[in-house]
Amino acid sequence: MSEESVPMTIEGKKKLEEELKNLLQNERPKAIRAIEEARGHGDLSENAEYDVAKERQSFIEGRIQEINSKLARAQVIDPKKTKSETIVFGATVVLEDISNGNNKKVTYKIVGVDEADVQAGRLSIASPLARAMIGKTDGEVISVTTPGGIKEFEIVEFSFR
Repeated sequence: MSEESVPMTIEGKKKLEEELKNLLQNERPKAIRAIEEARGHGDLSENAEYDVAKERQSFIEGRIQEINSKLARAQVIDPKKTKSETIVFGATVVLEDISNGNNKKVTYKIVGVDEADVQAGRLSIASPLARAMIGKTDGEVISVTTPGGIKEFEIVEFSFR
């Protein structure tokens, strides 16, 4: 795993911390109890409950390590304190889809990978659309290759909130 910083908003960091707390205080103890219970059922070589419990514990431990690593490398950015003449991480951007005369407007906030939720208007910094917006400003047109072909968007405005 690379040691580069992981950009995230304050909300994204809080969400990861809450998930970590839940894993440590609730999920890990539940997994341990499930393993102990399955062990009590006898022969482990043919015990599907034991295998499932061990697999769940492995997933939980892996996720705990992943979250700890991300939090250790977190570069927490407060968009409200960002001052930039161009679009950067944390920007809320209004785009107009100018492909096919569609002219539909969409608004996205550029956030960390773990915070992304396109339906909620939160776009991952790693996504092709966010990458195309970085460094641009109002009035510029960007092209993005999508599964449906190339789409063009005009940047209507952006802000940091």
